[in-house]
Amino acid sequence: MSDDTYSLRSGSLTATIKAHGAELCSLKDDSGIEFVWQAGPEWPRHAPLLFPIVGRLANDELRHRGKTYRMTQHGFARDSRFAWAERGESRCTLVLHDSEATRALYPFAFRLTAAYAIDDTGLDLTFTIANTGKETLPASLGGHPAFNWPLQPGLAKESYALTFARAESSPVRRLDGGLLRPAAEPSPVKGNSLPLSDSLFTDDAIIFDRIESTSVRYAAGQGASTGPWLEMSWRGFRELGVWSKPSGAPFLCIEPWRGHASPAGFDGEFTDKPGLMHIAPEAQEQLSFRIEVGLS
Repeated sequence: MSDDTYSLRSGSLTATIKAHGAELCSLKDDSGIEFVWQAGPEWPRHAPLLFPIVGRLANDELRHRGKTYRMTQHGFARDSRFAWAERGESRCTLVLHDSEATRALYPFAFRLTAAYAIDDTGLDLTFTIANTGKETLPASLGGHPAFNWPLQPGLAKESYALTFARAESSPVRRLDGGLLRPAAEPSPVKGNSLPLSDSLFTDDAIIFDRIESTSVRYAAGQGASTGPWLEMSWRGFRELGVWSKPSGAPFLCIEPWRGHASPAGFDGEFTDKPGLMHIAPEAQEQLSFRIEVGLS
């Protein structure tokens, strides 16, 4: 174990987290089932943390008080090294503070804490954004965990579905050039079930910006009576992204978000961007999600 990674364990589950990006890079059980995508050539990440933006800004530009800053897709946290604040048998905490490097991209003071806690059935991820400055902190935060698809080798990808806790009939949003299209589109969810296929992602991510559920189960159904499954639940997040590559990449991302890409045509002051949190000085926002896993 190096200072670059740290593993947590409880019961039959083990999770490994990297200091780079405070990124979860493994969640597996003693039978050898790995739930997290292992950063293959199709996509070189596991579960990046999206901060201080989710998605893209027009022209990758953040405008604040007459100045323009370069802010690329999903922000800088995923490419920043976090400091270890706590490392125990079943939990760890990492912290990222603003610095000269971050202020060159994002002119705000902040402290971002990522806490991981494992138990016998799953992993809890808790994120705290604290405003350590003297002006309102505009920010978004999102999870971007990628899971193996299929979870059980040899099983058809089309046998899998997402089952939401509630019916999801509201229209969804799609992207064009990384920005939100102006018009919403009909939901591909039938009742509370979304059958999975590569063709779902021809137009990039499916964005549920009016999500009713606070949990979703990812499992095989058709022709698979047993096998690994996972369920994600979240608190504080208001949107959900579901993404893979339409070329047949063997992973599925289930992404709780607080925020989203800029709407096409929006090119104004960053603080006016739709979807942001506005955190008062000395205040903080806490968001969390849980990944529960098992065999049916």
